[in-house]
Amino acid sequence: MSNPPTSGKSPALGTTSSDSKFELLLFRLGVAAGSQQRELFGINVFKVREIVVNPPITYMVNAPEHLSGLANVRGQLIPVIDLPKIAACTPQTDHGVVLVTEFGRTTQAFRVDEVVEIVQVEWRQVVAADGAGSGLVSGVVRLDGDKPESRLAQVLDVEQILSSVFPRAAGHAEQTAGLPKVQLPAGTVILVADDSAVARMLIEESLRAMGVPFVDAKNGKEAWERLESFQASAAREGKTIRDKVALVLTDLEMPEMDGFTLTRNIKGDSRYAGLPVIVHSSLTGSATQGHASSVGADAYIAKFEPRELAECIRQTLSARGL
Repeated sequence: MSNPPTSGKSPALGTTSSDSKFELLLFRLGVAAGSQQRELFGINVFKVREIVVNPPITYMVNAPEHLSGLANVRGQLIPVIDLPKIAACTPQTDHGVVLVTEFGRTTQAFRVDEVVEIVQVEWRQVVAADGAGSGLVSGVVRLDGDKPESRLAQVLDVEQILSSVFPRAAGHAEQTAGLPKVQLPAGTVILVADDSAVARMLIEESLRAMGVPFVDAKNGKEAWERLESFQASAAREGKTIRDKVALVLTDLEMPEMDGFTLTRNIKGDSRYAGLPVIVHSSLTGSATQGHASSVGADAYIAKFEPRELAECIRQTLSARGL
C-alpha cells in the first residue's frame, strides 16, 4: 500500500501524462451490508485537498442524518459527511480518516474507513453505473484494464451525495427564478453532457429558465454519438452542424469518454468547425482551466451558478456571432 499525504496538498496530486488519464484515490468504507466484503471506492484526486487522520468532530444539534458534525481543519470549520453510513457499511477501524474535498465551489469532508492508494487510470476504464448503487455511484473502474479478473472500484457520485445530505432544490429554484432569457439560432439546441443525474437536473432547470432548448447525454461517448447523429441529419438536409447544435456544454469527469476527450474530438474534426464548447465542471483551479483551454474549450465555468452559466452561454454565443 502506498502512503498518501496526511495533510497539505501534494504537487503530484492530479498530474497526468495525458488528458485521457486521471488519478483516483482509493479508499474503503468498511464491510458492506449483505456481501460482508470491504469494497473499494474512489474519488478523483483533483477534488481532494488533504487527508486528515482522526480529527476532533463537533456534533451539531439537529444536523442532517448523515452529517457527523464539524471538523476544525487549519482554522476552517468543515462539515464532515459520514460515507460509511450513507453506503450502509460498517467501519472496521477505530480511527476516523476524513478526505477534505474542494469542488463545485464548496468545501466538505468525507469520513472513510481506510485510505488505500492512489492509482492512475484511463477514462475508458470507467464504465457507467447506470443507476446502480441507489444512485450514489456514477461509475465503476476496472483498475487492471481489460483483464478478466480486474479489480473493481466504485466511483461515488459526490454531487448526488451532497444533494441528499444538503438538499438544494429550494435554493436552486430561487437562483433560476428570473434568469435572463438566452436566444439560440432558430432550430438549434444546446447539447449537454454530464454523468451525474443531480447535475443534469440542475442544468436542465437552469436552461429551461433561460428558455433554451437542449438535448442531454450521460457521458462524453453518448454526447459524441448524439453529435454524430445531428451531423448526419444536417448533411442529409444540406446543412451544417451549427444549423442543429448551437453549443456543447460538457462536464469533465465522465465514464467511457471524459470531457477533455470530447472537446478535443470536436475541435479536431473539420465537420464541427466553429461549434463552441463550454466546460462546466465541479473541478476548479487554474490547472484544470488551462487544460480545458489546451484541448480547445471556448469557455470554462465552475458548477453550479445559474446566472454565471447564463452569462457564459450568452457571451460564448455572441463571440461566435450567434
